[in-house]
This record gives sequence, C-alpha cells and structure tokens, in this order.
Amino acid sequence: MSEYHRIVILTGAGISAESGIDTFRSAGGLWEQHRVEDVATPEGFARNPDLVLNFYDMRRAALANVAPNPAHMALARLEREFPRKPGRELLLVTQNVDDLHERGGSARVLHMHGALKSALCSTCETRAPWLGTMIDRPPCPVCQSRSLRPDVVWFGEMPYQMGRIYQALETCDLFVSIGTSGAVYPAAGFVQEARANGAHTLELNLEPSEGSRLFHETRLGPASVVVPEWVEEVLAG
Repeated sequence: MSEYHRIVILTGAGISAESGIDTFRSAGGLWEQHRVEDVATPEGFARNPDLVLNFYDMRRAALANVAPNPAHMALARLEREFPRKPGRELLLVTQNVDDLHERGGSARVLHMHGALKSALCSTCETRAPWLGTMIDRPPCPVCQSRSLRPDVVWFGEMPYQMGRIYQALETCDLFVSIGTSGAVYPAAGFVQEARANGAHTLELNLEPSEGSRLFHETRLGPASVVVPEWVEEVLAG
C-alpha cells in the first residue's frame, strides 16, 4: 500500500450496526416503527413535537445498551498513531449521531449530523451536552427557554462544518468511506469531490453501496473485520 499523508474518513450507520444501533433499513428496529418524515424533519417536529422528542429520548437512552466494536477501536488507534510522522493529517467525519467513536477512543470526531447527547435551543441556538430527556420540556441552560430540541441534523437542514470537510477533501490523498449507503447527500458526493482532487478512494462496506462504482477500490465484509485489517495496512506502510 502506498504511504498516504492526508486521510479523510467518512463513517455511516454500517460501522455501528454491529454494535446494535438500528439503521434506517434494519428490520424490527426503532426506525421501522416511524416514518422518517415524522421524526427526522423540521416539519415533523412542528406537527408533533412530543412524538419527535420521545423518539430521540428513546434513542439516547438506548446508547447505554450498546458498546463500540473493533472497527471503532481500530479507527481510534489510527487517530493516535497515524499522525506521529511529520506532515500526516487525519480527519474522521461521521454521519452517525451515536457516541461509539468517542467511547471507542477517538478524541477528534466531526459529527456532521449532530449528536444524540447534545441539545440545541431553538430560541438562542445554544448547543449543550445533554444526557437526560427532553419530553418534559426542560429549560435551556443558557436562556431558560423551554424550547430544546435534539441537536441532530434533520432532512432538509444543513450538516455541520461543511466548509472544514470540503477543505479537507480538497487536500487529502486518501478518502475512505466506511459503512455508508451512498444515498444521502451531501455525504454521498464526498467520493467524487476527493477523486476530482486526485485522492485515492476506498470503500469498506458490508455490501456494495449505491456509490460503489465511484470508488477506485471496494472491500466487502463486516466493519469489525475489514476496518481493523485496513488500519493495520496503513500503519505498516
């Protein structure tokens, strides 16, 4: 494997699925019981805030029942060890709103879709760590308004830190997509952005995604297997 100096990694639902986190497509999971339009859009929140707050309270509570898997831990190791050589940079971007990367040991994770353990005040736009429920309308820790919502980017809203992500995609020499469907934009377009700027592109996934044809290379298998194998290759290079 060639030696890379600037790596951008994008992770999606597939990396957390082995830990027991429901994906949009998982049979019998929490998402199957609700329409995306009802619980993951600003319009759904406006129509029925109790439904949305309860849904995310349940998702937040469910984090206590899951644990990071070897894929999360391997990426944490890569974060620690890859930048030790001068000139090396690593950016880990996740579409996931769980905290498994952090619990797996990663210290610098960019959550482009927000985080379950964070609250956003609709009145003063404060973002604050949050572990409890929101269904009982607790006050904002800053302005005391009872208008907290999950700090999660819903469909139709702009993901966080897009400028930083695109800047990294412009200069990286390797882009790696792990456990993503390749169907949700803007993240689905990252591979084209990186490739257009000369980066090698690699997909690690359980099965081919909608965007597999856009990658230079695809490796299939469980994230808990293919991610640690790939990390070993990078650190040995």
